[in-house]
Amino acid sequence: MRVTIREVALAAGVSIGTVSRALKNQRGLSDETRRHVRAVARQLGYDSDRLRSGKAQRLVFLVHRHHSSFALNPFFSLVMHGVEEACREFGIAPTLLAAGPADPVRDLLRLHEPDALLAAGYFEAELLTLLKGLELPMALVDFWMPGCASVNPDNRMGGYLATRHLLDLGRRRIAYLAGSLAHFSSRERELGYRRALFEAGVLADPDLEVIAPPGLDVASGAEAAMRVLLRLHPRPDALFAYNDTAALAALEVCQEAGLRVPQDIAIVGFDDIPAAGYAPTPLTTLRVDKAALGRTGVELIMRGAEMPQETTLPVTLIVRASSRIDSSSAVEAATAAID
Repeated sequence: MRVTIREVALAAGVSIGTVSRALKNQRGLSDETRRHVRAVARQLGYDSDRLRSGKAQRLVFLVHRHHSSFALNPFFSLVMHGVEEACREFGIAPTLLAAGPADPVRDLLRLHEPDALLAAGYFEAELLTLLKGLELPMALVDFWMPGCASVNPDNRMGGYLATRHLLDLGRRRIAYLAGSLAHFSSRERELGYRRALFEAGVLADPDLEVIAPPGLDVASGAEAAMRVLLRLHPRPDALFAYNDTAALAALEVCQEAGLRVPQDIAIVGFDDIPAAGYAPTPLTTLRVDKAALGRTGVELIMRGAEMPQETTLPVTLIVRASSRIDSSSAVEAATAAID
């Protein structure tokens, strides 16, 4: 026989309304009362999902403050489009919240009174622990942690395809420009990069793997890392960057240094943001269905155990001018090499 909300209230010594607010993470309760009610509910075996699936249907789409400048990096704004589409289908009201570890995240979330959380991109471990402690249905987009539902592009395969493409062009000094290795996607893309080199019999050179300096925005970090790579002798003849913003910044550094792209150095990014196709030298990249990431994240929350809790979406290599040499360019490159 199912435990009722009234039985939880009696056992906890609180009102039915207090139980409801505690399980919905609503305002008006102390953390101590909230934890007490939830502990009693768990002990009695109360199915709190029944309450969460009732009238209140609010989802918070949470992004890190580091990723919240959609003008500089539109990736997560495109993910948000998919979130909004799925929320309309499920009759959910989504709201956007940008937060970091220094913010009063618990208090900010209570202002929204969400029934569910969708966290996109990298978050510090302490912040994720706080979010899990709220005991709300939660899924991660473009990130992963044990025991939490998540959806990601096929980062490892993308890294492999990017590097395999550069190898097929005859490039052998292929650099990898990474963001922080605390980011799940950056680590996975590096694994794909290394696998392609291994299969091609190309020895991985640690000097060709650089990490953007911490504390800088993506473009500035990529510029600094690319300048380090260009000081190498011999310098790289190709670059795979962990995302398009980094790749475009690196491309500009190369051109300012007098290098021809792709004749002297071929460049591949990841994500296929709009700027990749519109750049003066259009960027070869791995296309990610960003709206599908958002839609799938919402579905993971709403459908729960009906879906695989770790979902991977395919990526597609899009070849553009930053790595494609036409016949006239190939002749020019060969002539330059002879000279």
